[in-house]
Amino acid sequence: MQRLLDRLDQRLEKRFPEQRLFLKSDSATRYVRLRPLTQAVGIFSAVTFFAWGVLAASILLMDSIGSGNIRDQAAREQAYYETRLNDLAAERDARASETETAQSRFTYAMERISDMQSALLASEQRRIELETGIEVIQRTLRRTVDERDAARAHGAELARTLTDETGTARTGAEQAQDVAQTLDFLMSALDTATSERDNAALAADDARRQADHLALEVRLIQDRNTRIFAQLEEAIEMSVSPLERIFTNAGLSVDTILRQVRSGYQSQSAALQPISMSTSGSYDPDSDEARANRVLAGLDELNLYRVATERLPFARPVSGARQTSSFGVRRDPRTGASRQHNGVDWAAAQGTTITATSAGRVKFAGRQGGYGNLVIIEHDFGIETYYAHLHRINVSTGQRVSRGDKIGGMGTTGRSTGVHLHYEIRVGGTPLNPMTYIRAAQNVF
Repeated sequence: MQRLLDRLDQRLEKRFPEQRLFLKSDSATRYVRLRPLTQAVGIFSAVTFFAWGVLAASILLMDSIGSGNIRDQAAREQAYYETRLNDLAAERDARASETETAQSRFTYAMERISDMQSALLASEQRRIELETGIEVIQRTLRRTVDERDAARAHGAELARTLTDETGTARTGAEQAQDVAQTLDFLMSALDTATSERDNAALAADDARRQADHLALEVRLIQDRNTRIFAQLEEAIEMSVSPLERIFTNAGLSVDTILRQVRSGYQSQSAALQPISMSTSGSYDPDSDEARANRVLAGLDELNLYRVATERLPFARPVSGARQTSSFGVRRDPRTGASRQHNGVDWAAAQGTTITATSAGRVKFAGRQGGYGNLVIIEHDFGIETYYAHLHRINVSTGQRVSRGDKIGGMGTTGRSTGVHLHYEIRVGGTPLNPMTYIRAAQNVF
């Protein structure tokens, strides 16, 4: 070993010649020999320590700059999401107001159409009655003329019989009186028939004019209803499309979710019941009744989407925090081995408010192994959310919570290396990536 050290000293002699450090006291002078190997080790140690200091300072500076940028970006995204949420809420309220106004207009139009149809039917009935009266008068007139002719023939026959028996007919005065009475009767009947015929014709003309006017009003109302229905259908489609994208992007079956919501939603509003105004048995898909029913069905579907989104965990459990770990296989911070991470981690200050991401019932609230202080919320459709490592818990088992309710504060209990929230979503007990749900709704809510 000493030979190896001597050889190293000889090799380093050219670059690091032997030095002597003199130490002088009052009584004597001593010195310390600094061999080449000793000098090389000292210089290497100093250079290594200086390089480590520079590297550590650089890492700390870069981490500080990166953390500031992430916080600024998170603040900008939060402000954008809040602005987007306010805009969508205002648009939703405007669409709801337009829907109520259109429903009122539609009801008023239906009432007007019903009144017009009643008036049209009444005028048609009056026209039929007048035509029947004219026909009766004409039959009476014909019968009267026939009776007059028969009376004349009978009078002539009687006159011939009287002439044959008595040798003379009735006097001219009597015959003139009979003719005058007959003519007076006929003229009176003709005047009455003519007057009734003229009145019936006038009534029929007036009824036709009213019918034409009502038909025009019905066409105008139908045109207005067509525009109203088109606006309502467009508004419903624009409202349903982003909600449908939420479920599709989250990997959920829209039909299954809506069917489950519909089966459990018993408080359907009477205003959304289908409209039925025809009893003829025919069905026109382009009629106002059919379009109104389609609009009501769209509103009912929109309401089902609203109920479903309130029951699914689309929201973030914490605001103003930075994500430190994602879902999937990662390097364990304690052991260094690769293992499955069943949730998403966010880091922030201790005590940061943790909120429920959807409405549900608290299934568990307490301490559980490596999770530390843990809250489990049971939602509809077999979905559960986990909130782990909490500093404190603000809910109890069995309690009902709504989206945004505070359930605890961020901490570092359990198997944790720092203050953070571990958040999981499980469907039927199987962990899923929570960011799939959060990203699906981040541009809608």
